[in-house]
Amino acid sequence: MAVYTDVAVEDLEAFLAGYALGELRSYKGIAEGVENSNFLLHTTSGYFILTLYEKRVAAHDLPFFLGLMRHLHARGLNCPQPVATRDGEILGKLAKRPAAIVTFLDGVWVRRPAVWHCAAVGDALARLHLAGADFSLKRKNTLSVAGWSALYSQAAARADSVHRNLSNAIAAELDNCDRNWPKKLPQGIIHADLFPDNVFFLDEELSGLIDFYFACNDTLAYDLAICLNAWCFESDHSYNVTKGRALLQAYTKARPLTEQEKAAFPLLCRGASLRFLLTRLVDWLEEPPGALVRKKDPLEYYRKLRFHQTIKQYRDYGLEE
Repeated sequence: MAVYTDVAVEDLEAFLAGYALGELRSYKGIAEGVENSNFLLHTTSGYFILTLYEKRVAAHDLPFFLGLMRHLHARGLNCPQPVATRDGEILGKLAKRPAAIVTFLDGVWVRRPAVWHCAAVGDALARLHLAGADFSLKRKNTLSVAGWSALYSQAAARADSVHRNLSNAIAAELDNCDRNWPKKLPQGIIHADLFPDNVFFLDEELSGLIDFYFACNDTLAYDLAICLNAWCFESDHSYNVTKGRALLQAYTKARPLTEQEKAAFPLLCRGASLRFLLTRLVDWLEEPPGALVRKKDPLEYYRKLRFHQTIKQYRDYGLEE
């Protein structure tokens, strides 16, 4: 989450008049994240999240995202629910941006995940993949391997200003992924961004998943690779094999991997590293002036990529075949 677009109180009050949420008491921007403008709303009916969609989120994709949250909630996953207006609409416009209000989930995200957090996330991700199997809407992953070259083109000329020889390193990995990316692995709905700040915990239990605005149809094990990268590395960028084992065991208990998924997993982890290296690099170089957003270090994912380049097989992540 982040804030790129300011909202005047008068405009917000007029927008809220279309909802049965009571009167506005307060609102504040949320700095975490990098994609949309998000605000915590406090009304006389309680707390809610207001999102203004911008940057990489296309307006025509919003029915997919909002419908998916309703679908997953109906199948037992706790995630935000879109709030309808008095007229039954779940999408509106505010500050010249598409806008929606969703319910507020109780809980906090963890800055330093423990082993049990990783296990809980592995289980939740598997349940998300299973619950999404009968979701009828489709959305292509515009940030999968076919879209990485365009991101590289945006950043290539200045990549070496961030790290020596970074441009050549990215180009080599792009070529590797283009030539070897697996095309026949199990597909389905993926979250694609299940980082710690998108998972809430309460009373030592996972209490909810948020931020479905990268969700799409893609390779399920690729989503698992994204999670491994996000949850199982320490602040010194070292891989924590105990956390990795816990996450993978919990996931595969609910949805076992095929032999083909296991064989492809090191490459999927490399691709997951490259994807976030590229988007972070573009954001690092092109952040709009005045935006309320915490910049994320692209080199974190360059280091993860280099680690995965040393891995030869699935069992090297700590889970025996």
